[in-house]
Amino acid sequence: MEGSPASPPARMQTFRINPAFRVIVLWGTLIWGVALAPCPRLPAAEPRPNFLVIIGEAQGWSSLSAGMDDQIPGSASDLNQTPNLDRIAREGMRFSNFYAPSPRCTPSRAAFFTGKSPARLHMTFISEGKGDAGGGEGTRLIPPRAITELPTTETTLGGLLRESGYVTAHFGKWHLGRTDPARHGYEENTGPTANGGPDNSPNPNPREAFASAGRGADFMARAVKAGRPFYLQVAEYAGRSALDARPETVAAVRARGGGKDLPRLGAAAVAEDADSSYGILLRKLDELGITGSTYVIYTSDHGAPGRNPPLTGGKGSLGEGGVRVPLLVRGPGVRPGSFARQRTLGVDLFPTIAELAGVSTARLHDLEGGSLVPVLRGAGLGLIRRPREEYVIHFPHYDKDPGGPASALYLGDYKLMRFYEGEEFHLYNVVLDPGERHDLALQQPDQLAGLQARLRDYLVAVGAGMPAMNPHPDPSKPASSLPGDRRGGRGGRPGGRGGSGVDRPRLGRGGE
Repeated sequence: MEGSPASPPARMQTFRINPAFRVIVLWGTLIWGVALAPCPRLPAAEPRPNFLVIIGEAQGWSSLSAGMDDQIPGSASDLNQTPNLDRIAREGMRFSNFYAPSPRCTPSRAAFFTGKSPARLHMTFISEGKGDAGGGEGTRLIPPRAITELPTTETTLGGLLRESGYVTAHFGKWHLGRTDPARHGYEENTGPTANGGPDNSPNPNPREAFASAGRGADFMARAVKAGRPFYLQVAEYAGRSALDARPETVAAVRARGGGKDLPRLGAAAVAEDADSSYGILLRKLDELGITGSTYVIYTSDHGAPGRNPPLTGGKGSLGEGGVRVPLLVRGPGVRPGSFARQRTLGVDLFPTIAELAGVSTARLHDLEGGSLVPVLRGAGLGLIRRPREEYVIHFPHYDKDPGGPASALYLGDYKLMRFYEGEEFHLYNVVLDPGERHDLALQQPDQLAGLQARLRDYLVAVGAGMPAMNPHPDPSKPASSLPGDRRGGRGGRPGGRGGSGVDRPRLGRGGE
């Protein structure tokens, strides 16, 4: 209305933003920006490796056609042909100075699977469930009674890896008592078999050699299909005659030997059939596309019976030929065609496989080996850490060595041998003298005394079973309770020590 007073102008509203709210808005913008921005892809976790562990039966250091030491031509067999083991050697690492835990089957297997020495386990002799102690009324010493059943309280490789998510199996010779291997962590297995196989046959090979390989190949295929990492052990059964091999293999070996029926013909044919069975497993790894992610490990439980040139002694003896055996490892990070010359031990396999699998052993007590992973990843060089510097093989039983019950200690270049009958000691530099031909005991008394003290301390520390004097030895009685065995130490000087040039009569099939 004209002449009416004008309306007051509208008052502008001023808003002040709370500083705390401003911070919230800023952070919200940043968070949404990050959420909507392309996210960098994180590297995928490395898949866990698989393991195929092959345990040969009585295959000596020089039993393969692939030499165990490229500096010693005699470290390869002049008769056996083992192309599949040669492949593992060519594509992996050879351990030139690897020692089985015992010159007998049961003790070595127990140590392989637990990482503890036979002396600590008190499993120092063969497992047949007959109370065999490797001695009798006719011997000067009474051997300690050995445990022949692997206690279920011991943690095995199979059990350790199974707990960590691996699927596990053992096919072939078990020889660690009558408890089902499933109770030791091996989900699939062929039972608590000994030398006769599942059917307790006098000649389980060659049938069981190929059957074990077939089972192993099927197991690996199923594990891969299920997306599970696996740990597989395949162990050979005993056999050293033409009856334990395929006729065509025997014929091929005989032809290669000039048509002669060589004393070694049967053993060579069995070794070649075993090698052919390993080929089934290697080809299955190739077929499944997992060769590059699988560690393949081959070793033997002890040396061959009789001769193991250029080493002295054989199965049942603490001579080098009885305990120095092949070890081949192929797998991720292992340089093809490489050699490791450090002294390595059967008890090293447990911590090595555990570390490769990414499994801690911190909760386990009394492990005696050291991991070989630094050596495997160092092209044959690397430091092996063990609880003790020295290594002891304790074999307080009568067997194939005329020296009788004995122990051996290794430290540096030296080897001490103690024969309990008559308390004889021998000292060798096994680096310069692997054939143990030059006894240094009289020449190096200080070295001898130091090693004697270490041996004594070790045996006390592990509570080793020791032989005792027989108050009434009867020479008219058998020297041993083993079937078909009438040997035993009679206090004779060890000299060549059982098998150094003489093939001993073999035990019954239960005694491998």
